[in-house]
Amino acid sequence: MSERARSGLRLGVNIDHVATIRNARGGRHPDPVRAAHAAVDAGADGITAHLREDRRHISDDDIARLRAEITKPLNLEMAATPEMVEIALRHLPHAVCLVPERREERTTEGGLDVAGQERQLFPFISQLAGAGMRVSLFIEADERQIEAAARSEAAVVELHTGAYCDHAATADGPARERELEKLRRGAAFAAEAGLEVHAGHGLTFETVGPVAAMPQIVELNIGHFLIGEAIFGGLDSAIRRMRTMMDRAREERRAAS
Repeated sequence: MSERARSGLRLGVNIDHVATIRNARGGRHPDPVRAAHAAVDAGADGITAHLREDRRHISDDDIARLRAEITKPLNLEMAATPEMVEIALRHLPHAVCLVPERREERTTEGGLDVAGQERQLFPFISQLAGAGMRVSLFIEADERQIEAAARSEAAVVELHTGAYCDHAATADGPARERELEKLRRGAAFAAEAGLEVHAGHGLTFETVGPVAAMPQIVELNIGHFLIGEAIFGGLDSAIRRMRTMMDRAREERRAAS
């Protein structure tokens, strides 16, 4: 049995920022679809791509090519808008992850306010789920948000790990531990509510272990860090190292329990 099969933890690789580099100069290089193939070859269990409303990195053509070519599940991150829902219904990816989106932000900041936007979000979720896609909601590890997600037709929540990673980067130990505990409680609460639990945003080699060790989490989605590390040692090496660290953390947690 492989390490991955034993750990029960999947790795989704986000290839958005390959497209960011391509778009900085225009043209076709580097190709995010080629990066997706390389990620799959290196052990990724799925590919994530965020088609933003402003198309600042991933393009519509990228989504069409990813859907046609990759052999692993495609997770389409998107805002909850009629335009994006129509695109998802046209391409029918394996999964869609609804995220908050503001034009001025550099990256997704914070989680989706499911509890405060049920009236707007629930019809979109129902439409996507009804078409056979697994719907994920990118949220903070907050009980109110998790309860709202459980009332929807979404199958998955993805817990936002950004605050934990930010505190880890500034060596603020107490704040880091508070955020980790918040994630632990949120993962347990979501699993008890019948939701599949994913996590992601800002995870690195240094921060992935404690999150990977949480037994309720079945998938981590990591992108920017892996693409950055690829500059120095190659995408294959970065993904394989992350995969190894995830599995080791999960196995060590099991051995200790």
